[in-house]
Amino acid sequence: MRINSRFPISALAIGICFAATATRAAERPPQGVAPGVEKPLLIAPRPENGRNSEGDFIQLKDGRILLVYSKFIGTGDHAPAELVGRYSADGGRTWSRDDVRVIARKPGEANLMSVSLLRLQDDRIALFYVQKYDSPPGTKYPYLDYILMRTSADEGLTWSEPTYVVPKDEPGYRVLNNDRVVQLKTGRLVVPVAVHYMPGWPKWQDSAQILCYLSDDQGQTWRPSKSTLRSELLAQEPGVVQLKDDGLLMFCRSRDCQLVSHSDDGGDTWSALKRSNISQPTASPASIERIPATGHLLLVWNNGDDPLAAAKPVGRRPFTAAISKDEGATWQHIQNLGTDPQGWYCYTAIEFVEDHVLLAHCEYPGLNSLQVTRLPVNWLYESTTVANESNPIHTHPKGNQGPWADVSFDRPYGREAQYTGVVNDPLTVGSGEFLPLEFPLSYWLEMHGYNVAYCSNSDMLTPERGLKCKAFVSIGHDEY
Repeated sequence: MRINSRFPISALAIGICFAATATRAAERPPQGVAPGVEKPLLIAPRPENGRNSEGDFIQLKDGRILLVYSKFIGTGDHAPAELVGRYSADGGRTWSRDDVRVIARKPGEANLMSVSLLRLQDDRIALFYVQKYDSPPGTKYPYLDYILMRTSADEGLTWSEPTYVVPKDEPGYRVLNNDRVVQLKTGRLVVPVAVHYMPGWPKWQDSAQILCYLSDDQGQTWRPSKSTLRSELLAQEPGVVQLKDDGLLMFCRSRDCQLVSHSDDGGDTWSALKRSNISQPTASPASIERIPATGHLLLVWNNGDDPLAAAKPVGRRPFTAAISKDEGATWQHIQNLGTDPQGWYCYTAIEFVEDHVLLAHCEYPGLNSLQVTRLPVNWLYESTTVANESNPIHTHPKGNQGPWADVSFDRPYGREAQYTGVVNDPLTVGSGEFLPLEFPLSYWLEMHGYNVAYCSNSDMLTPERGLKCKAFVSIGHDEY
């Protein structure tokens, strides 16, 4: 059969394939969602709109919530994109269906992305984003960018002309993630960036130079921090959170963990980057913000210590939350928000709305869809799991069964003397019966998209958690 078209056959095939992928993404319900977690909005790819990602929230004075994100024509990080918005009038339960243009892409601009929204101390709304453009001839990387700030005095209806956070005459390729700009108690604005390329460099640097740009006049003028951090480890996509002692904690994406640094002078100087206890299965960004209701820190990331993190192919999953009550020194109440085996959870914006928290993040497929997740703040405290702390997990926390059963999160059962097969099974690698018994079923359930949550014996001391589920499955054996 002959097809008469002004498009080449290959372009037509790609278009058909993309349309099918977009349809599948829109029709596929979220997978691996934890009980108690809502998924009120999915902005999936559509024809001539290959990707929607990297957004942020702002609460408006009339009670509505504005979500601004990048709407791409293609799918790559440098594909043409503009900034658009959706609204919620009921705390994030439901959202408007149509995109509202926020900042349009102009001729000569490659794309606009990586939104941060802030309510300034003078009551204006600040919008930060990256504007990319084609590099001039002779440059060793195809794109350069500007870090821009606009403000709105009418709740996002109109926006000022842009202010250059990084001077316009200092070209380079810098990464500012979404939901990364913070305002300190003093009013200082802190913009953490990763510099991957500057004209004159021989090539792109995977491990970036990390620094902050600071403003003490509500964004009218900017200056770089005195410290520029470098690491032999991979260092990318920095974020900052203010601590209770007014110090700052910086966290950066690396390969198998987050790197951290501290500042005691409002972000001007920083300690050397070092590895943290925030483990992850692959290079992926984390998000950390303070919970207004409790004063604790909330961490959302891909938990590398979770058994699901080892499932092949390794990716940006599971989607995990944890709480720190000691300003990031340790993390507890660790539990998975999402366990989709095809999920690609990352670039998470966090917004606390009354007694709930809203998350806007990538999930499925890949980076191409923007998913809004909603859950009660109290849900974050349901799990008793603690990282890097010696706690019995196979015994009743109110009384041991005996010294033979004492184990901890640091070293689960190394041998199980009741069954010779488990004692001598090298696949246990110190996990007792978990890997040969529980793990295969867990892997199968996740692979087929079942909505599964996990618990330990200590979670089942009272029936509330179990009653949230339609079925309870105990594989292998149970201690009680």
